[in-house]
Parts: sequence; C-alpha cells; structure tokens
Amino acid sequence: MGLGHGGTGSSSEVFFEFTQLGQQMRVAAIDAATATEVVIIAPLTASRLQMQNVALAKLRRKLDAK
Repeated sequence: MGLGHGGTGSSSEVFFEFTQLGQQMRVAAIDAATATEVVIIAPLTASRLQMQNVALAKLRRKLDAK
C-alpha cells in the first residue's frame, strides 16, 4: 500500500509488511524512493490502520532526520 510522507514536501510510495509473531505483529514500513525501512512491534489487538499509522510516523521521523 502506498502512502505519501510529509516533512520535506516530497511524496513517496511507502510499502507495509505485516508478519505475525505469536501474539504480536511485526510491521515494517519501507520508503520506496530511498529504501529506508523501520520496524515496529504491535499487539494483535491494535487495528491494521493503527499499526500503519505508528509505523508511518516512525518512518517520517527517520526520513526527516536525514
């Protein structure tokens, strides 16, 4: 799923990868333009949208720090 990211004003496609690990979900968010990846671990009780929002926020922070 692609989403734009803010910060620098440019927009790039972001891919999400979901992997269940027991009672937790590993969510990777990858910026297509830079191949920058971040990973979060979320409880299965969180919605998919909540997981994506947290991962996307972490990715934005990492990209803005560059």
